[in-house]
Amino acid sequence: MNLPFFISKRYFFSKKKKNFINIIAIISMLVVSIGTAALIIVLSVFNGMEGLLRSIYGTFDAPLQVLPSEGKSFKFTEDLKAKIESVDGILDITEVIEDNALIRYNDAQMIVKIKGMSDNFVEQGRMKEAIRQGELKFEDNNTSYAIIGRGIQFNLGVSLRNDFLALQFFYPKNVKPGTIDPYKYYNRANIMPGAVFALEQQYDDNYVFVPISFTERLFDYKDKRTSLELMVDPEMDLLRIQSKLSNILGDSFTVLNSDQQHADLYKVLKIEKLFVFIIFSMIVGIASINIFFSLSMLVIEKKPDISSLFAMGASKKLIRKIFLTEGAIIAFIGAGSGLILGFTISWLQQTYGLISMGVASSVTQAYPIEIIATDFVFTAFTIIFITFVASVQPAIMASRQGIQHK
Repeated sequence: MNLPFFISKRYFFSKKKKNFINIIAIISMLVVSIGTAALIIVLSVFNGMEGLLRSIYGTFDAPLQVLPSEGKSFKFTEDLKAKIESVDGILDITEVIEDNALIRYNDAQMIVKIKGMSDNFVEQGRMKEAIRQGELKFEDNNTSYAIIGRGIQFNLGVSLRNDFLALQFFYPKNVKPGTIDPYKYYNRANIMPGAVFALEQQYDDNYVFVPISFTERLFDYKDKRTSLELMVDPEMDLLRIQSKLSNILGDSFTVLNSDQQHADLYKVLKIEKLFVFIIFSMIVGIASINIFFSLSMLVIEKKPDISSLFAMGASKKLIRKIFLTEGAIIAFIGAGSGLILGFTISWLQQTYGLISMGVASSVTQAYPIEIIATDFVFTAFTIIFITFVASVQPAIMASRQGIQHK
C-alpha cells in the first residue's frame, strides 16, 4: 500500500464533519477546476478563430502566390510563364495588378485597393460563395464590371440597380515639373459595379476586383504585373511544389503559400493565444495561494499526527510525501475536472453552436470552437506544476516538525 497516498486521502476525504481547513481545500480545488476549464474554452475559441480565418481565406486565396523580391511590379514574359508551367502540379496562372487608387461614386469618395485579375479568376469560381448581390462577372455585352466589397458599398452608397452611375477611379501619374493642367496629374477610368462580395472585413472594406485590362489602362502597367496567383493540383504536395518553383524562379521572386500570405495575422493570433495562456495561468497561480494556506493550516492541525509518525520511525521524506500528495490530490482533481468541464462546454459549442455571434450577416452564426489535444496537455501540465509548487513549502514545513509528545 502507498502509505503517503493512503494518509493524504484520509485527510482529504475524511467522513468526519468538514472543518474550516477542508472547506478551504475544496474551494481551492474548485478554483483550479474553474480556471482550467476557462483556459481550455478560451484556447479553443482562439483555435476556432484561426480555423475560421483559414477556411475563409482558403476558399478565396490561391494556394501559391508569386511576388517580386524587390519593387512592387515585374514584367510577365513568355519565358517566365514557361518556367512556372514547367513545374509539375501547376494548373493555372492568374495575373494580378494591385495598387491603391481613389474611388468616387456620386458625391462620396475613398481610397481603396483595386485588384485587376485575369479572366480565369472568374472561371475558377474562388469568389463564388462570397457574392451577396449581383453576378460574378468581369465582362458582359462589351461592358466591364467591378466586384466591390460590402463595406465599400455601404460607405459609398453604391446601388447595383442604377445603370447610369459608374464607379470613377483616379490614379496619380508621373508628370514633369511645371505641369499646370490638373487633368494631367492623374489617370481616370470608369467602370460599372456588377457585384458585391462579403468575405472578411479587411477585404470587404478595402478591395475592388476588376478586369486586368482595366488596371493596365488606369496604372499604365502594360506588360507589368504585381503578382501571380497559382492554382495547384490538390492531390500533390504543396510545399514540394513551392520549393521547386522557388528554385526555378531564383532570388528575383518570392513564392508564398496560403499561410504565408497572411503570416502577420496568424502570428498575431498565436501571440494573443500565448498571452491569454500566460494570464490565465497567473490567475490559477494566484488561486493556488489558497492551496498553500490550506496545507499550511493542515500541517498545524496535524502536528500530533506528525509527531506520532515520527515516533513510529517515519522519515522526513515520508512526511514531505504525505503533504505533497495532499497537494497533488487537489491539483489532479481540480485540473482533471476542469479539463472535463472545458472539453464538454467546447464540444457542445463546436457540435451544436449554442452561443451565437448575434450578427445576422456574420460569416458564421455560432462562435467558432476547435478542440486541439495539445492545449489539454500543456494546460494540464501547467496547472499541475503550479499547484505542486504551492504544496512544496507546506510539505517542507511539515517535515521539519519535531517529535512532539502529548
